[in-house]
Parts: sequence; C-alpha cells; structure tokens
Amino acid sequence: MSKLLKTVSLFMVLLTSVSWAEPVDFVVQFTRADGLNNGHRRVLFQIDRVLKELGPEKVRFTVVAYEEGIHALRADNARTATLVTDLANRGVIFKACRISMKASGLTEDDMNMAADFVPAGAPEVIRLQMQGYRYWKP
Repeated sequence: MSKLLKTVSLFMVLLTSVSWAEPVDFVVQFTRADGLNNGHRRVLFQIDRVLKELGPEKVRFTVVAYEEGIHALRADNARTATLVTDLANRGVIFKACRISMKASGLTEDDMNMAADFVPAGAPEVIRLQMQGYRYWKP
C-alpha cells in the first residue's frame, strides 16, 4: 500500500471516529417550595458535576423556575445565587416565570442577572420538550 493511500486511510478512520454530534439538551424544572433551597442547591451541584464529567460539548442544560421554585433564581438568595451565576457562565440557561414572579411580588431587578424571563414556566418546559429537549428530574 502506498504511503499516500495509508495516510488517507488513517485520516478516514480518524475522521469517522470523531463525533460531530451536537450536545444533548436537557430541561430541568424548579417548582417546589424548598425552605432554604437545599434541594435546588443540590440540583445545581449535580448539574455542575454532570458538566465536569461529561463536558459541555456533550450536554447542555436549561433550568426553568416557576411556582415556588422561582426563589432559587433570586439575586439575594445566598444559597443559590453564586452557583446560578457560575453555571450560567459555563453555558447553563436559567429561565424565570413572569407569572410566578408576579405572584411572589418579584420584579426583574430581584432576580439573578443570569436569568432570562418567560411568560409562563410550565408551557416553557413543554415547549422545550417539543423541541427535542430531554426532561431531567434529579
């Protein structure tokens, strides 16, 4: 076998072994009252661990907070604010439900700067799943 043919064959083997697939998208919802936000904090740590072990080239997360879960995205939430900001800087998307914010007397200024805003949380979770996101309930 000629050197050129061997090189081309090796290149083709390497090319076919490289994955060009897009990362898998997951949606996570925060909805429950959580007292000190220990559960939400644990989920944020789990997302961090998944990103460290699998890598952002393999997985992406969108967290949708509504009902009582909206408090996990508050800027003044000492248990979750730093984690939310850190994960947002690593590509995690956070969405806050405007209906839940209004019901809790919250405005955009009360929320973590990393949060995007959606009209309603439950339809957003369903919409993302209809777009192919996988639902993850940690």
